Amino acid sequence: MEQSSTFENSTLPFSEELKAYFKEIAKWAFFLSIIGFIGLGLTVLFGLFFSAFMGAMPSNSYSEIGISPGILGMIYVVIGMIYFFPVYYLFNFAKKLKSALLSNNTEELTAAFSNLKSHYKFVGIFTIVIISLYLLIFIIAIFAGLSSI
Repeated sequence: MEQSSTFENSTLPFSEELKAYFKEIAKWAFFLSIIGFIGLGLTVLFGLFFSAFMGAMPSNSYSEIGISPGILGMIYVVIGMIYFFPVYYLFNFAKKLKSALLSNNTEELTAAFSNLKSHYKFVGIFTIVIISLYLLIFIIAIFAGLSSI
């Protein structure tokens, strides 16, 4: 028995009110992704300039405590590279959702929501990793404090 598709004619079976909500969601997602790309660019630039300028200074407070300013600057660059992926997924979601609404195409709508799923999955996994790191740092700090008594 052949399995039939839910949407036989590949058009979006949504009410006009729902389509209006989707259009507004696409606009806000696009806006947030553009702001995200700007923030990403500023983060990377800050990291590079921080590395270059602080590394060129003969004496600074970072080198006095044994931390290389170049490494601190590169941490910002790495954070920027990690931040790229959720922003990119959000941008693709907005672009494909707008395209799906204009062309009335379910394949584009599926691709849009696939990008939204990827965005949330990345943010969720990243949140779990950060919370785990905080817990690990907290436990290490407790043991370090207890060992110094």
